[in-house]
Amino acid sequence: PVPLVESGGGSVHTGGSLRLSCTVSDALYTTGKRVAWFRQAPGKEREGVAAVLINTDATFYADSVKDRFTISQDNAKNMVYLQMNSLKPEDTGMYYCAADWVSYTRWYRLNAYDNWGRGTQVTVSS
Repeated sequence: PVPLVESGGGSVHTGGSLRLSCTVSDALYTTGKRVAWFRQAPGKEREGVAAVLINTDATFYADSVKDRFTISQDNAKNMVYLQMNSLKPEDTGMYYCAADWVSYTRWYRLNAYDNWGRGTQVTVSS
């Protein structure tokens, strides 16, 4: 088993929906652990999309996706999901699942995370 594995990416039209899944290893799936979704488009910096604290109700969202995306967890399956609705071309990018190693930074800081999946591609066309 690898630490983090993403799936669910694909190609959709503007306004479509996708659900991304992240399977998290037992070692990382612990109460209070931050698991986040980041994305990166060609030529752009990697940016935080959403995050959740495992086994809590705490969630975080980037302003650009708030009210369109929902992050959730299934503790019985060690999985974190990202439901993406009303997709726009600007949502296009490689989406990564990550688990943090420090808790004192903002959730969207890249240096808070030291475990990353390989990514799943999301493409939204006009």
